[in-house]
Amino acid sequence: MKVTAVYPGSFDPITNGHIYIAERAAAVFDEVIVSVLVNERKVSAFSVEERCEMARETLGHVKNVTVDSFNGLLVDYVRQKRAGVIVRGLRAMSDFEYEFQMALMNRQLAPEIETFFIVTDPKYSYVSSSSVREIFHFGGTVEDVVPRTVYERLKERYNDE
Repeated sequence: MKVTAVYPGSFDPITNGHIYIAERAAAVFDEVIVSVLVNERKVSAFSVEERCEMARETLGHVKNVTVDSFNGLLVDYVRQKRAGVIVRGLRAMSDFEYEFQMALMNRQLAPEIETFFIVTDPKYSYVSSSSVREIFHFGGTVEDVVPRTVYERLKERYNDE
C-alpha cells in the first residue's frame, strides 16, 4: 500500500532544517507533499508562489517529493490529497508541546490521519524561518542555514528595500 505524507509549513523561506526533515520523510514514505501554507492573516516575506519555487528548487533532487500550497484546515487538505500522514519537524522540547497539541486536535478532527514527528539534526535545532529573516535583515550571516538559491533570494528581497 502506497503511503503519502504531507509536510506542511510556511517555509518563509525554506531552510536547511526544512530540507533535512523533507529528505528524512522521503526515506520513510512513498510520497511526500511539501505543502506551503497560505495564511492571509500573516504578512510573509515571500509570496506563496515564491515559497513554492524555492521549495521546488531545493528539493528537486528528492524524486518522491512534490510541492504544493494550501489554505484552510490541514486535515481537509490531507484528505483531499488522499494522504494518511502529517509530517512535523521538531527542533526542541518547546516545539513538541505545541506540535503535540496540534496533533491531538488533528486527531480529533480526523482520526484516520496520523502525525509523524521527525527530530531535526542538532545543527538545525536553533534555525527557524523567522530567525533567518531577522538575522539576514540586520546583516547577520545565514549562508550556512539556507540553500544558496534561498540566500540569493534573500539578498534580492532585502537589498531592494
